[in-house]
Amino acid sequence: MKKLTKIITSAVLTLGLTACGSSSSSAASSASTASSASGTTGGTLKVIATANPHAVILEQAKPILKDKYNIDLDIEVTDDYYIPNEAVSNGDADANYFQHVPFFDNEKETNNYKIAIAGYIHIEPFGIYSKNIKSVDDIKDGSTIIISNSVADNGRILALLAQDNLVKLPDDADVLKITIQDIDNDENNPHHFVFQEVKPELLATSYENNPDALVAINGNYAIQAGLKPGSDALILEDASEDNPYVNIVACQEGHENDPNIKALVEVLKSDEITSFIKKNWSDGSVIPVTD
Repeated sequence: MKKLTKIITSAVLTLGLTACGSSSSSAASSASTASSASGTTGGTLKVIATANPHAVILEQAKPILKDKYNIDLDIEVTDDYYIPNEAVSNGDADANYFQHVPFFDNEKETNNYKIAIAGYIHIEPFGIYSKNIKSVDDIKDGSTIIISNSVADNGRILALLAQDNLVKLPDDADVLKITIQDIDNDENNPHHFVFQEVKPELLATSYENNPDALVAINGNYAIQAGLKPGSDALILEDASEDNPYVNIVACQEGHENDPNIKALVEVLKSDEITSFIKKNWSDGSVIPVTD
């Protein structure tokens, strides 16, 4: 069989996130430090988020935070998955809202970031898309599957493929840790699929430019590209609340109970924001959790 190939696509991207320096670190953390010391909310809270749905949800929360808690929400938008955790760990931002739990765990362990989960907010069902392939039955042996180069998503993608018997997971596989290399054999990859890896922010572009391929796209990038996971995905992930890929708010370790951070999580889990999410993404592409 063909060996699985990894093609890492590099690109020069213009990021919506401004450079973080020591002065921005002091400015970003001053409000949290003050509110933590006083036990009251107020001041500016800087949160880094990807554009859609995270920044859209934060914009909806912004006036509530101001009216109810006297917090000015400063939303920094980025399309890069690898800046927000470093910024929060370094104190260049108070929190971020863009990632699911397995990605957070991998980032924290790999980079020794001083970050913590402040709240569990919503689930974005992961989907596999194709412009030309309209049915799972039409997928040919040897097809190309374009995936994120985030190892934390490997198991999620493989579980989706196994859902329709396109690959076979190894016995006793841990879906949160399994990688593409673990199925690099005839038994687990009987259809000889070829996996290509690109940066997550390039998945939607890959979908447009490779009409005969399958593309596994993270929910936020699918939404941002105008796709509707509930109707457009060839294969869609189960979005029950025991799904481990819950999107979270993360903050610096030791700041989980800061009044401003707790206020942010409270608002994002409020009835107002929950109703907004359900109405704005009525196709089920963003699903609030109720823990």
